[in-house]
Amino acid sequence: MSDFTAVITGGNKGIGADLARTMKARGWHVVSVARHRSGAEGIEEVEADLTDPSAVAAAAAEIAGRHRVTHLVNNAGIILPNLLEEAGVEDMLTLTQLHLGAPLQLLQAFLPAMKVRRFGRVMFNGSRAALGARTRTAYSASKAGIIGMARTWALELAPHGITVNVVAPGPVLTDNFWGIVPKGSEAEADLASRLPVGRLGTPEDITRAFMFFAEPEAGFVTGQTLYVCGGASIGGVPI
Repeated sequence: MSDFTAVITGGNKGIGADLARTMKARGWHVVSVARHRSGAEGIEEVEADLTDPSAVAAAAAEIAGRHRVTHLVNNAGIILPNLLEEAGVEDMLTLTQLHLGAPLQLLQAFLPAMKVRRFGRVMFNGSRAALGARTRTAYSASKAGIIGMARTWALELAPHGITVNVVAPGPVLTDNFWGIVPKGSEAEADLASRLPVGRLGTPEDITRAFMFFAEPEAGFVTGQTLYVCGGASIGGVPI
């Protein structure tokens, strides 16, 4: 497994950074693709705006020219929350490119090497919000789209030894979460108390799920969505 190369979008902070550190500790080469560098030791960093198709194409070609990528983790995401009356088409287009278009471009660049090796692990950071959440018109739509696209890719790529799966977090303590729910606020504590498990998630919770799908031994699991949400997907908790 020491010759694995994992590309993680948004690997510079939050869930992506924790996953990058974990994969690096396993001896894998890790490439983070994000708008800004983190300076993390031992992580190769490529700067790109994933909402810009031309920037994604350039980054994908650059990475594919240097590495035979074995793992692609489509982790980067933003929320752009708005109630229906304020939701804009521009938000839908931005999140569609970020959550769906960029993963397509990246995988198309890395797929030839995966097929030659007859091994690959493609993963998405989805969301419990794919099931519906207030103020999430564009976000929920694009995250739900991930599930359909992943299932389609799973069917097409299974004969080549490539699996495609989705980790769908619930509320996790990251900057994205705190951008909506103030850190340390009563609202944060209230939400934690209403989750069936009685607490909010951590990046480490999500990393463990990604690592399950990432392992070579997980080759019999594909096209699946794993909700890592503290029970929010079954408990009807509004978030």
